[in-house]
Amino acid sequence: MLFKKVILRKRSWHTMCALLASLAISQAMVTGCSSTPKEQSTAKKAVGGTDEQIFLGDTIEKNYDPNVIMKRGEAFFEKEEYAEALVEYNHFLDLHRTHVLAPYAAFRIGETHFKMAKTIDRDPEPLNKAITALERMRKDFPGSRYDVQAQQKIQDCHDWLAQAHLFVGQFYYRRGSYLAAAHRFEQIMKLYPDKPVAPDALYFLAMSYHELGADDWARDNLVLLADKYPESKVSSDGKKLLAKLGGAKPGVLLAKKSNSSIAFSDIGPTAGGSPESGNSKLPSPPSSQIRSLPLPSASALGQAFTACRLGAWC
Repeated sequence: MLFKKVILRKRSWHTMCALLASLAISQAMVTGCSSTPKEQSTAKKAVGGTDEQIFLGDTIEKNYDPNVIMKRGEAFFEKEEYAEALVEYNHFLDLHRTHVLAPYAAFRIGETHFKMAKTIDRDPEPLNKAITALERMRKDFPGSRYDVQAQQKIQDCHDWLAQAHLFVGQFYYRRGSYLAAAHRFEQIMKLYPDKPVAPDALYFLAMSYHELGADDWARDNLVLLADKYPESKVSSDGKKLLAKLGGAKPGVLLAKKSNSSIAFSDIGPTAGGSPESGNSKLPSPPSSQIRSLPLPSASALGQAFTACRLGAWC
């Protein structure tokens, strides 16, 4: 009897241990399942330091509340989802143009367009849009705290555009499309004469004229390069080419001493050929953007041309 009682007690003990073990496993499973949603919920709020709940739902508050709209725009901007960020910033201005954050939203629109410009060999349209947006911001919100930053960003955009013109001009030059190349280099000298790319543009403009057979115009531009940008990297190459072309003519030297000046477009040809060829004239910028340079000597392009006045052909 005693032996049987011992066996029964052992069986009861084993049964109780098994029951406790199963309860512990069940508790662990319940705890694990309940902790998973909490971790996921925490993760949603940790993305980029932004509460992801602002992207969920379609309530009136989320569509019209200025703080929520701005948070969405900032979150998209931080994630480099610039198209979505533009939608939010424009939505903010449409609804809350008198809000204290309206100048910031307007500045962010220009900055977002600037961010959408990848490299100088890509479409420059985002840069043009950035300039337009930033100039509109300065006009709509004069004297705002973002005015100085907007001016600097506009200058950065113009730097990029000048480099883009130089890149395209050099591309045309390498392909042998010298007239198209000259047009690009002229645009740089008309619009961006004070940018770092101006000496390179002037040198390649002279090279393009030389390849076109207009050595007089090439010579005039090389003289200008040596006079205006003597410290540039291409100045020595320009002097070598100028010596190869026979140096500066006396007419150019006399013109440099005089006080007369003409627009930059008068230094080079304004047409791609003779009037009979039907080639269209190269476009000129507004008069406010044309820079005055020393008067060069009037010369003809080939035997078929006669210069009747500066900047025009008979």
